[in-house]
Amino acid sequence: MLPAESLFEIFGQRHEHRSTIVTSNLPFEEWTSVFGNQRLTGALLDCLTHHVHILELNGESYRLKQSMVRQWRAAQTADEEAAAGDPETGEISRFLKATSGL
Repeated sequence: MLPAESLFEIFGQRHEHRSTIVTSNLPFEEWTSVFGNQRLTGALLDCLTHHVHILELNGESYRLKQSMVRQWRAAQTADEEAAAGDPETGEISRFLKATSGL
């Protein structure tokens, strides 16, 4: 069974009986390229968009923002550890020596 057929069957069973939430980062016009069958995709969208509230959210991706924050924090931690050196010998780290030309 094709993915579009499977979804159509699931949504057909739930239609007007249960609530369903669907999320996608693709506009409806591009769904045919994913499911491959224009007629079945059209029927699926018809079923999905009947008695529906569509919320279109535009803006910065929360996951991308969180990933960038994690990367920044990891870089800050690495920089702080490299700058700390060895407190017992007073020697600065190899990283600082290599990057500063010492």
